[in-house]
Amino acid sequence: MIRLHKTIASCFDIGNIKGGGTIAALVTCVAWYLVQADGSFQKIMVPVTVLLTALGVWSANKVEPHWGEDSNRVVIDEVAGMCIGLLFVPVTGKYLMTGLVLFRFFDIVKPLFIRRAEKLPGGWGVMADDVLAGVYTNIVLQVIIYFNVI
Repeated sequence: MIRLHKTIASCFDIGNIKGGGTIAALVTCVAWYLVQADGSFQKIMVPVTVLLTALGVWSANKVEPHWGEDSNRVVIDEVAGMCIGLLFVPVTGKYLMTGLVLFRFFDIVKPLFIRRAEKLPGGWGVMADDVLAGVYTNIVLQVIIYFNVI
């Protein structure tokens, strides 16, 4: 069972690549674009995002004794956070790329209580900072869309 959790947490070993967090977020953007290109999957993206987040908490808890606390091999948090950042955003190249840059900014710099969120225990802390980075990304994207900035 631990092998399954390692596969989920690392998103099929993306977490074992240098820069795995950025790669996982980029792969998420590409998958988001491909899955939603015709708009038919938009209705299921919220449940899919919630499921990914729950799987991330569960798997991060399970791999922590093997990989250590908040291991950089765990990248499902970036996948879930990037999904949150893209919810209800038009699926266009400019918004996906802007979302990717914003998400990585919030995830790396950790402003506005993001650093505090990662202090939660176990899988909750692993996921919480990226969930919050995704929420902030989405808010900024919604403002950009509303004011037609890009």
